[in-house]
This record gives sequence, C-alpha cells and structure tokens, in this order.
Amino acid sequence: MKNYAVLTGDIINFTQVNNDGRQLLIEETAGLIKSWVKDPSDAEVFRGDSYQLIFDDIDNALTRSIQLICWFKMRSADGNAPALSTRISVGIGKIAYKGKSVLDSDGEVFHESGRSFDKMGRDELLAITTTDEKINHQIRILLIFINQIINQWTKSQAEVIYLYEEGLKQQEMAEKLGIVQGAVNNRLRVAKWKDVNEGINYITKIVKQL
Repeated sequence: MKNYAVLTGDIINFTQVNNDGRQLLIEETAGLIKSWVKDPSDAEVFRGDSYQLIFDDIDNALTRSIQLICWFKMRSADGNAPALSTRISVGIGKIAYKGKSVLDSDGEVFHESGRSFDKMGRDELLAITTTDEKINHQIRILLIFINQIINQWTKSQAEVIYLYEEGLKQQEMAEKLGIVQGAVNNRLRVAKWKDVNEGINYITKIVKQL
C-alpha cells in the first residue's frame, strides 16, 4: 500500500491577532492549503487556529511544510505586533479510511501526525514521524538543528525561501520582491537555507525508503 503524508498544524500567536485579522488569516490559510491539494476536502482549518491536510506525494508534503512556516512568518505585522509562525507535525504512513474530509479520515498516518504534534515542544516548528522508529531517530537528530535554524528566520528571509520553494530563480525572486538579486542571495545565505534544504532533502530520501 502507498504511503501518504498528513500535516497537522496550528498557528503560533493566533490569539494575539485582533478579531478582523484572525478572520482574514483563517480565510487566507484555508484558501492556501486547499489550493495545494487535488480535492479541497483534503485540507481543512478547524478550531480556528488549527489545520490539517493530506498529500499522496511526500516530496510535496515536506516542501509545503517549509512553505507554510514561511507563509505565516511573512504575515507577521511590522513593529511590535506578535510574530506569527506555525508548528507542523508531518506523519508518514498508510490510510485505513478516507471520509468526507481529511478530518473524518483515519489510519496510521493520522495517528503518527497527531501523536507527534501533541508531543511537540515550544521551540519545535517541524516534526516528521514515520512508523519506523529507527528512521524516526535519524529524523529527530536532524530536526534538532533544522528547527534551531528556522526558528530564527525573519519575515524577509521567509519571503525568499517561500519563493525558492515555488521554483523561482534568484533574479525572478528579486523582481517579484522589488530588490536586487544580491539581496536575495544574502537573505538565503544568512537564513542558512542551503543547510536546511540539504537536511530536508535527506529526510525525504530516507522516508521514501519505507
């Protein structure tokens, strides 16, 4: 049977956003995650600040996880307003039952995602869990360092990493953001994107061996 990836997440500092801002954030989040899946019912926002979506492509799931972290950071208001971010738990495994929506479905992939999410610490933005504990041990070690890096990403760094994951070249990013290509390269370098990207690519490789 095929392995799937389920992302379970919540929005950090959601309750510190004003009422109008929360409503807009919910609508934009729902629109974004539904645009990433084949069937809109495969991505849902629930309890206001939580969301869940399912992918049948593990590469795409991990790419979108990084993009979600960036997307929320990009929506942080300037000044003294609370910084937005997100915690994401990616479960990888089989589906036993697919209901009317991702929230009604069941299987080991949902259990791995949900249990791992409940165990996430305050400084963990990304957790990835499979049904193989040996692989999970390798992933946990890598994610210690990856989480330390991505916790430090700024709004401007998140912008270029989001676009990188969209497949844009540095000059295209620069034109879209209204900056020079050297500034794009500098943001990627300071964000240690090369290191994070290599780590995520390695995790993708080992989980696809399942």
